[in-house]
Amino acid sequence: MKDPVRVLVVDDEAPARAALRSMLSQDPEVEVVGCCGDGKQALAAIKTGSPEVVFLDVRMPGLDGFEVVQAAGPRPPRVVFVTAHAGHALEAFDAEAVDYVLKPFDDERFARALARAKAAARADRTIALAARLSADREPDPPRYLERIALPEREGVRVVPVAEIDWIEAQDYYVEVHSGGRGYLLRRSLKQLEARLDPRIFARVHRSAMVNLQRIQSMRPAAHGERDLILRDGTQLKLSRMYRDRLADLL
Repeated sequence: MKDPVRVLVVDDEAPARAALRSMLSQDPEVEVVGCCGDGKQALAAIKTGSPEVVFLDVRMPGLDGFEVVQAAGPRPPRVVFVTAHAGHALEAFDAEAVDYVLKPFDDERFARALARAKAAARADRTIALAARLSADREPDPPRYLERIALPEREGVRVVPVAEIDWIEAQDYYVEVHSGGRGYLLRRSLKQLEARLDPRIFARVHRSAMVNLQRIQSMRPAAHGERDLILRDGTQLKLSRMYRDRLADLL
C-alpha cells in the first residue's frame, strides 16, 4: 500500500474535531498527524508535522482559517475548509482550497472532499519526486561532433573528425586540413572548438588548433615558443599561452 496521506484536523470545537478524526480514521490511506483547536496551534503543527492535507475550520479565535493558510508559507498543505458558514466560498477559491464543505455534511459529501484531497496530495508527491530526481541526476555528458560536412567543388564531403589533422582561422572562415587537403568552412574557430572533443583537439595558437594524434614532435623556437611537427610534415607554432595546456594533454 502507498504511504498514507498525512492529515491535520483544525477546528475550535472539540466535537467537530472528534467527528472529523473519527471519519478520517476509517480510511486506511490516511494518517491523522494531529488535531488543533486554534490557528496558532495549527501553524505549529504544520511546521512540525508536515501534513499534506489540512481539514480547516474558517472561523476560529486568534487566526482564522484563511490567515493560517497565508502564514503557512509559499507552499502550504492542501486545504479542505470545513465550516458552518457559507459566505466564504469565494475566499476559499482564492486560497486555492481543494474543497469547501459546509456543516452539517453527510458521509458521501465528506468522502468526495477526502478523495479530492488525497489525489491532490499524491500529485504534489509526484511533482516533488520529479524535481528531486532532476536535481540529483548527473548532467548529460557533452555531445561532440563525430563527423563534419566540408564543402568542396563537387558538393560536400563528410569527414570523421578523427581524420582532421589541424584547423586554422581564415577571417570569417576556418580551413580544415585533412589528408593533405584544405576545406573552407564558414564558421569561426571558437565555434568549431566548442563542438570538438577537448581530449582530442587543442588550441596551439590563437588562430590554430590541432588533432593531438597528429603531433609527431616539438622543437624549441624563438621567444619561448615551440614548433609543432605533425606526422604529415606540417609545422605549426605553439605559443606560450597554450604550451602548458598542451603539455598536460600530451
